[in-house]
Amino acid sequence: MSAAIRVNNLTRRFGDFVAVREVSFAVDRGEIFGYLGANGAGKSTTIRILCGLLAASAGEASVAGVDVIKQPDEVRRVIGYMSQKFSLYLDLTVSENLEFFAGAYGLSGRTFRARRDEVLQQLDLTSQGDELTGLLPGGIRQRLALACAVLHRPQVVFLDEPTAGVAPEARRRFWRLIRDLADSGTTVFVTTHYLDEAEYCDRVGLMVAGALSALDTPSGLKRRFVPGRMLEVLGASAEDIRGAVPEHRIVSIEPFGAALHAHVKEEGPRAQELLAALQNSGLKGVSVIDAEVTLEDVFLRVVQQDSGQSREQQSQGGAR
Repeated sequence: MSAAIRVNNLTRRFGDFVAVREVSFAVDRGEIFGYLGANGAGKSTTIRILCGLLAASAGEASVAGVDVIKQPDEVRRVIGYMSQKFSLYLDLTVSENLEFFAGAYGLSGRTFRARRDEVLQQLDLTSQGDELTGLLPGGIRQRLALACAVLHRPQVVFLDEPTAGVAPEARRRFWRLIRDLADSGTTVFVTTHYLDEAEYCDRVGLMVAGALSALDTPSGLKRRFVPGRMLEVLGASAEDIRGAVPEHRIVSIEPFGAALHAHVKEEGPRAQELLAALQNSGLKGVSVIDAEVTLEDVFLRVVQQDSGQSREQQSQGGAR
């Protein structure tokens, strides 16, 4: 399968600051590719380069067969782009927004009207066609922004934090629409800081401090970075757990909401064994259950690993 996006050693500097550092990856046609990281990790900068909105400092990149570095204007004709903030005109109706974006993409007349009706139906916006955009709830505006981005049938759609600030049910509905797009052959490149959403992606790249630190399927990332088992503990401290479990059987203990995620080795205690040990130590009201490894666990491990390598490099540099 030929790649819809190819990136090789892509770098972007802002003065002495390196926002994207020698990033390389490829995205297949029809794939949902998640690009994750904390704010400032380089996600939006990468998207802006791939959309032809920002020049690269070094490296190579192509989108839908178009060289991003040499032909940034041409790239914009073959992609759809939905930014973090809805790029809609709030004083226009739903249909008027679609008409405006159609003009930007060169759609008009009967071709535009047929495509407008198609996306309104596809994204369940038919009944809102004459409504003022500024009066719509966030979830409906979100679907309209997606409709504008795919109106011209782009080969690749870039979605930059598309669900930020949207209610959970609207987020789930939006991801069903993304899957429908991918199933129809559209390549979807999406950034998000909601790690639970990344479970819907075919593959996920994790950005840390401008570098692509890990890339795999969600299940592959979990197997690689969080081997063993995860226990969710409520009503006990990390010190309590370490007092109940031999240190060499514990990989890590991290906060997870109101509970703790105790990552133990495969030969470590089962949930009932840890519960019994904590209760025998005098704790009351404690609970321990088996927990599913999440991409949040993976992300914490990747960040810790990168931080450890960075400290080691700095130490070696100082030793010289």
